[in-house]
Amino acid sequence: MALNYIWIFFILVAFIVGIVRWLCFGEAEVLQSMVDSTFSSAKNGFEISIYLTGVLTLWLGIMRIGEAGGAVNILSRLISPFFCRIFPEIPKGHPAMGSMVMNLSANMLGLDNAATPMGLKAMREMQDLNPHKDRASNAQIMFLVLNTSGLTIIPISIMAYRTQCGAANPADVFMPILLTTFFSTLVGLIAVSIVQRINLLNRVVMLYIGGLSLIVCSIIYACHNADSQAIEHGSAVASSVILLSIIVSFVVLAMVRKVNVYDAFIEGAKDGFQTAVKIIPFLVAILVAVGLFRASGSLEFIIDGIKWLVATMGCDTSFVDALPTAFMKPLSGSGARGFMIEAMQTYGADSFAGRLSCLFQGAADTTFYILAVYFGSVGIKNTRHAVACGLIADLAGVIAAICIGYLFFS
Repeated sequence: MALNYIWIFFILVAFIVGIVRWLCFGEAEVLQSMVDSTFSSAKNGFEISIYLTGVLTLWLGIMRIGEAGGAVNILSRLISPFFCRIFPEIPKGHPAMGSMVMNLSANMLGLDNAATPMGLKAMREMQDLNPHKDRASNAQIMFLVLNTSGLTIIPISIMAYRTQCGAANPADVFMPILLTTFFSTLVGLIAVSIVQRINLLNRVVMLYIGGLSLIVCSIIYACHNADSQAIEHGSAVASSVILLSIIVSFVVLAMVRKVNVYDAFIEGAKDGFQTAVKIIPFLVAILVAVGLFRASGSLEFIIDGIKWLVATMGCDTSFVDALPTAFMKPLSGSGARGFMIEAMQTYGADSFAGRLSCLFQGAADTTFYILAVYFGSVGIKNTRHAVACGLIADLAGVIAAICIGYLFFS
């Protein structure tokens, strides 16, 4: 529903601005530019979707190998002790715990198709423990905020779009996105814990958070003491090594467990093809709307206003061109994807704005969509502090993305 209103808003505002510029300022060429934009944006959306078919087919096939080989189960066992502390209301051994761990593990591995059913299953199981059926429980809110913070190890789709848009090294955003989404998840966890009075200062939680924080701080410290070319090269090499290591480990683990690797790949690849085909109409629709919005001058007007304000404060304005992706992300994943692609096509996939828009896209998930789907599936109407904590995590992701973007790509 949110995407419906957003799409209508873009179309109507673009039309009104275009008509005003024609009637009041005699800029008739803007109307022709808007018409041209509809056709070019539709073409771009279709071409991107066709390319994405190959990439999704490949990666979802690889991910299915990892799933069949037990990679998700291994990750689940590693996370389980931590979950027992941040979900104190859920009895140890309850089925909801396993579903939650599987959901978040699948999200981290980029298994979107597998993650959503697991998440809905976890919500239903937590609803069985909820004494107030129309009111979100503490456990459900914590689970939802962890989902909206979007912790992802492998940003497959973002790298695919960067390849399509001509990036020299599509994986150079891998490490920055991992760092950015870590901060958004950490802030979301802390925000919910404060509201729910969950003690994060116990040994198990501190070991998990402290260990991850130490790794992140070490990476940031190393980047701070290196020049920009060394950072970019190191990030690209590290990203490539990690991705190749994941692929090889998935295949080897599946072979050890006597999984038919080829059949598992084909099964996942079929899902990738079907997913990519389903994306085509949505991507074309949002890119046409965003293209009209930009061609009318509406987006330029907003960006120029923010640039003026940032410049007045004496700050660098390089990050402002990527902000539309950040503004749209909590409302619509498709809308944010459209702005990310638009930024890469307008400024270049390897430009600062193009890369930063990818960091914004990977920094968090679509808060309002996840809230509507997950809570709607169990009939919850009173969401309590879920929205506030989710948006706090989103804001942390935006701030972290800007800082990390300057650290890696300025």
